[in-house]
Amino acid sequence: MSGRFQDFLQPLKETHFALKDYVDFDKVIANVDSISIKLNQLNYLIGQHDMAEAVSKLWNENPKAFSVLDILIAVRSKDNKKAIDENGNVVSLTSYFESPQQVTEFLDNTGLTEVLQSKQIKNLVDYVFGIEVGLDSNARKNRGGHIMEKLVADAFKSNDIEFDQEVYSSDFPEIMKVLGTDKKRFDFVIKTSCKTYLIEVNFYSGGGSKPNEVARSYTEIGPRINSVSGFEFVWITDGIGWKSAKNKLEEAFAYIPSIYNLTTLHDFIRQIKE
Repeated sequence: MSGRFQDFLQPLKETHFALKDYVDFDKVIANVDSISIKLNQLNYLIGQHDMAEAVSKLWNENPKAFSVLDILIAVRSKDNKKAIDENGNVVSLTSYFESPQQVTEFLDNTGLTEVLQSKQIKNLVDYVFGIEVGLDSNARKNRGGHIMEKLVADAFKSNDIEFDQEVYSSDFPEIMKVLGTDKKRFDFVIKTSCKTYLIEVNFYSGGGSKPNEVARSYTEIGPRINSVSGFEFVWITDGIGWKSAKNKLEEAFAYIPSIYNLTTLHDFIRQIKE
């Protein structure tokens, strides 16, 4: 194991999340606000002994109130989730919101009727706020890549380094010649007087196949880019997930000279500024 690779492995971070990154409360609040009127109308169902009759009365007042029922079981309408009905047919969840009878069937079969009648939920707006927090926590994985990109961007900005983000390989005809017809999007591009750096950024807090696949891919495209005069491929990655995929990562080190983590990023920045 080379000294450079060992120096890379040692400071890998367990996480790149700050407290503010765990839940996007602005998004949660916006999602709840957008349906709060309908949720307040559905509050009428809480504590009702005859749920079918209560649903019918509310339906006569505003049938659109029931269009948000799926969020009560932590499902968004846009996800187009399906279920098997009592006849064994596969139907969309939203098909249950087309009549009072279907709404009652939905409430009964999901268990919501019992929950509402027993008043285990006091207020559906507050209840859905909690659901939205939970659903947002499931989006952390998708946010992770953006967080890493922001950390790198902030480091560039604090050092007065100009850069472009999300740049496609098609912007560089000479790179397209070595990469082929498939378009590749680079997270960052930095242009200096003598070289253009094409930069990929990622973070892996856990193992699995993804880090190995990425290392294998970059081992292939990195040397191709570096073969073009005036261009250099740079890979900025971090996370203890690499410790379970270090064989592929070490192999990448043999083919890609410029691999950095959040701790060694300053070396790349110093190189650019010099």
